[in-house]
Amino acid sequence: MRHRIAPHDVPERRLPVPAPGTDPAEDAWRHTGHHHLDQLSETLCALRAELPTLVRWGQRLAELLPAGHRLLAAGNGGSAAEAQHLTAELVGRFDGDRRAYSALALHAETSSVTAIGNDYGYGDVFARQVEAHARRGDVLLLLSTSGRSENLLRATGTARRLGVLTWAVTGALPNPLAGLADETLSLPGTCSSVQEAHLVAVHLLCVMFERALPATATAPRADAGNPRASRPPSPPPTPAGPSQETASRHGSPAPDERVHAGTADTSAPARDPRPRRPTDGHLTGARRRGGAGDQAEAGARPFPPGTDHGARETGGGGQPRARRPRQGEGHRP
Repeated sequence: MRHRIAPHDVPERRLPVPAPGTDPAEDAWRHTGHHHLDQLSETLCALRAELPTLVRWGQRLAELLPAGHRLLAAGNGGSAAEAQHLTAELVGRFDGDRRAYSALALHAETSSVTAIGNDYGYGDVFARQVEAHARRGDVLLLLSTSGRSENLLRATGTARRLGVLTWAVTGALPNPLAGLADETLSLPGTCSSVQEAHLVAVHLLCVMFERALPATATAPRADAGNPRASRPPSPPPTPAGPSQETASRHGSPAPDERVHAGTADTSAPARDPRPRRPTDGHLTGARRRGGAGDQAEAGARPFPPGTDHGARETGGGGQPRARRPRQGEGHRP
């Protein structure tokens, strides 16, 4: 069997410096590039020693996020980009398909950041959002190369007061943020090399998280992409039956007048069999004049017994009402 080398057994490697060339300016540029890579290599070696911390964090996230908890992340400048990178990997995916998990990058809420900064000051732009979004059992992850940003320190204090787990990814120790957070991953090096190593740490955290997920949490949700899957099916539309007037006009009984073997049909809703009295706005033609033809057509009297049908057009006393002359119409003898 081929022997696999453990990560801590890998020796530190430095890139070979090429032999000097004929152009002194080109040699200076190449020396600068190799110097930057050497610094990054030293920071990555320190990150290798922090792998147990990332394994522990990934396992913890694999317990909390599937249970409905949330990860909040924040940072300033380049660290803000790394924080948003992490939340994007959790909401989307890193390696392989799985269900989505709740993660918010607080600095990405531009309207909230500017409103809170304007009303309360920039030091509260993250603490105020932690107070609004975080619940006990959630995780707040803060990235900072210096570990001295005031808005991150205040957010950590608010999170601890709410019972939120706080993790810090910082530069070299000591720093104030490492002293406030529950756990800290600190990396030595220059500001640029620390920030570059933070991106590697973000990817390693995603690897550990997805490997620690239970089998039931790695598959996407069965109703993902189907907004109607969780809703009950709509009842089928009830077919509309013939109206009272249409049924009477054709000589067939109306739905509420159906009778089987001398017993009323209880499947139809019970309604008043008498026709509804029409209002003035629906009276037209013979119905408005109270003519007999309308009563015969409807199959029932439109008004209760004893009502003077001609009262609407005769003024209530049975006498014809004088017609008013139209505009422009003169008096005729």
